[in-house]
Amino acid sequence: LFNLNYEDAGPKALQRCLVVYPWTRRYFGGFGNLYNSEAIMANPKVAAHGTVNFFASLSELHSSLRNCKPTQLLGDCLTMVIATRMRTEFTPDIQAAWQKFLSVVVSALRRQYH
Repeated sequence: LFNLNYEDAGPKALQRCLVVYPWTRRYFGGFGNLYNSEAIMANPKVAAHGTVNFFASLSELHSSLRNCKPTQLLGDCLTMVIATRMRTEFTPDIQAAWQKFLSVVVSALRRQYH
């Protein structure tokens, strides 16, 4: 049985997003040094931000104060983190179910923007 630890997976997904999609760093200007992957991985603000899990307040904050629309990028990074952790147990069926779930989460977060 797989147990998702958001305190581990959240920071790793955000770190991966900032490394793989470097243009997303512009949304984190107040986080200090994000110039390379080593700095991102060691950044305590990135790690702390990766554990935020209150969808309604998170969506409102990002739309009203940050003018930042959620995308599927972070969801894709989270999928990779989970796949890495689950390894062979991450079957195509589990991947499809996980991506369907994340698309619903992203859709719910985007409602704030309409």
